[in-house]
Amino acid sequence: MKIHHVALWSRNIERLAAFYSRYFEASPGDLYVNEKKGFSSIFLRFADGASLELMHMASIPENCNDPDEQHTGLIHLAISVGSVEEVDAKTEELRKDGYNVLSGPRWTGDGYYESCVYDPDRNRVEITV
Repeated sequence: MKIHHVALWSRNIERLAAFYSRYFEASPGDLYVNEKKGFSSIFLRFADGASLELMHMASIPENCNDPDEQHTGLIHLAISVGSVEEVDAKTEELRKDGYNVLSGPRWTGDGYYESCVYDPDRNRVEITV
Protein backbone atom coordinates (compact mmCIF):
# COMPACT_ATOMS: atom_id res chain seq x y z
CA MET A 1 0.00 0.00 0.00
CA LYS A 2 1.00 3.62 -0.41
CA ILE A 3 -0.44 7.03 0.25
CA HIS A 4 -2.08 8.20 -2.96
CA HIS A 5 -2.62 11.86 -2.07
CA VAL A 6 -3.06 14.43 0.66
CA ALA A 7 -5.59 17.25 0.29
CA LEU A 8 -5.43 20.85 1.52
CA TRP A 9 -8.18 23.45 1.59
CA SER A 10 -6.98 26.85 0.41
CA ARG A 11 -8.34 30.29 -0.35
CA ASN A 12 -6.00 30.46 -3.37
CA ILE A 13 -5.23 27.10 -5.00
CA GLU A 14 -3.46 28.71 -7.96
CA ARG A 15 -0.96 30.40 -5.62
CA LEU A 16 -0.29 27.13 -3.80
CA ALA A 17 0.02 25.22 -7.08
CA ALA A 18 2.62 27.74 -8.27
CA PHE A 19 4.59 27.35 -5.01
CA TYR A 20 4.75 23.54 -5.09
CA SER A 21 5.45 23.53 -8.84
CA ARG A 22 8.27 26.06 -8.61
CA TYR A 23 10.03 24.85 -5.49
CA PHE A 24 9.25 21.11 -5.44
CA GLU A 25 8.82 20.18 -9.12
CA ALA A 26 5.16 19.18 -8.73
CA SER A 27 3.25 18.90 -12.01
CA PRO A 28 -0.20 20.50 -11.85
CA GLY A 29 -3.14 18.85 -13.55
CA ASP A 30 -6.10 20.67 -14.98
CA LEU A 31 -8.26 22.89 -12.80
CA TYR A 32 -11.49 21.07 -11.92
CA VAL A 33 -14.54 23.24 -11.22
CA ASN A 34 -17.94 22.14 -9.94
CA GLU A 35 -19.96 25.32 -10.27
CA LYS A 36 -23.07 23.77 -8.68
CA LYS A 37 -21.16 23.17 -5.42
CA GLY A 38 -18.81 26.14 -5.72
CA PHE A 39 -15.86 23.73 -5.51
CA SER A 40 -12.58 23.73 -7.41
CA SER A 41 -9.43 21.67 -7.16
CA ILE A 42 -6.06 21.04 -8.74
CA PHE A 43 -4.06 17.82 -8.37
CA LEU A 44 -0.29 18.20 -8.21
CA ARG A 45 1.74 15.11 -9.03
CA PHE A 46 5.24 14.46 -7.79
CA ALA A 47 7.82 12.35 -9.63
CA ASP A 48 7.53 9.48 -7.13
CA GLY A 49 3.79 9.10 -7.77
CA ALA A 50 2.42 10.89 -4.70
CA SER A 51 -0.09 13.68 -5.25
CA LEU A 52 -1.27 16.77 -3.44
CA GLU A 53 -4.85 17.92 -4.01
CA LEU A 54 -5.45 21.63 -3.53
CA MET A 55 -9.13 22.42 -2.96
CA HIS A 56 -11.20 25.58 -2.69
CA MET A 57 -14.77 26.19 -1.61
CA ALA A 58 -15.77 29.59 -0.21
CA SER A 59 -18.00 28.02 2.47
CA ILE A 60 -15.08 26.24 4.19
CA PRO A 61 -14.18 28.19 7.36
CA GLU A 62 -10.68 29.36 8.19
CA ASN A 63 -8.56 27.04 10.33
CA CYS A 64 -8.69 28.13 13.98
CA ASN A 65 -5.32 26.55 14.87
CA ASP A 66 -2.37 28.86 15.36
CA PRO A 67 0.14 27.64 12.73
CA ASP A 68 3.07 28.57 14.99
CA GLU A 69 1.85 26.11 17.64
CA GLN A 70 1.73 22.33 17.38
CA HIS A 71 -1.69 20.67 17.51
CA THR A 72 -3.27 17.30 16.85
CA GLY A 73 -3.94 16.26 13.27
CA LEU A 74 -1.89 16.71 10.13
CA ILE A 75 0.98 19.03 11.01
CA HIS A 76 3.37 19.00 8.04
CA LEU A 77 4.15 17.64 4.61
CA ALA A 78 7.63 16.19 4.24
CA ILE A 79 9.24 16.45 0.82
CA SER A 80 12.48 14.66 0.05
CA VAL A 81 14.86 16.62 -2.17
CA GLY A 82 17.54 13.91 -2.32
CA SER A 83 20.62 15.18 -0.48
CA VAL A 84 21.92 17.31 2.39
CA GLU A 85 23.17 19.84 -0.17
CA GLU A 86 19.72 20.08 -1.77
CA VAL A 87 18.07 20.61 1.64
CA ASP A 88 20.51 23.47 2.26
CA ALA A 89 20.03 24.95 -1.22
CA LYS A 90 16.22 24.69 -1.20
CA THR A 91 16.01 26.19 2.28
CA GLU A 92 18.22 29.10 1.29
CA GLU A 93 16.27 29.66 -1.94
CA LEU A 94 13.00 29.84 -0.01
CA ARG A 95 14.53 32.11 2.63
CA LYS A 96 15.85 34.49 -0.06
CA ASP A 97 12.42 34.49 -1.73
CA GLY A 98 10.84 35.68 1.53
CA TYR A 99 9.40 32.45 2.95
CA ASN A 100 9.51 31.92 6.71
CA VAL A 101 12.05 29.24 7.65
CA LEU A 102 10.85 27.76 10.94
CA SER A 103 13.85 25.52 11.66
CA GLY A 104 17.06 24.14 10.25
CA PRO A 105 18.61 22.95 8.20
CA ARG A 106 19.75 20.60 10.94
CA TRP A 107 20.31 17.00 11.93
CA THR A 108 17.54 15.76 14.21
CA GLY A 109 18.06 13.47 17.18
CA ASP A 110 16.63 10.55 15.20
CA GLY A 111 19.03 11.00 12.29
CA TYR A 112 17.08 13.08 9.75
CA TYR A 113 18.51 16.13 8.01
CA GLU A 114 15.75 18.65 7.52
CA SER A 115 14.44 22.16 7.58
CA CYS A 116 10.89 23.39 7.94
CA VAL A 117 9.23 26.30 6.11
CA TYR A 118 5.74 27.68 5.66
CA ASP A 119 4.06 27.49 2.26
CA PRO A 120 1.99 30.55 1.21
CA ASP A 121 -0.99 29.31 3.30
CA ARG A 122 1.22 28.75 6.37
CA ASN A 123 1.16 24.96 6.07
CA ARG A 124 4.40 23.48 7.37
CA VAL A 125 6.63 21.90 4.72
CA GLU A 126 9.51 19.79 5.97
CA ILE A 127 12.36 19.61 3.48
CA THR A 128 14.41 16.46 3.98
CA VAL A 129 16.98 14.25 2.30
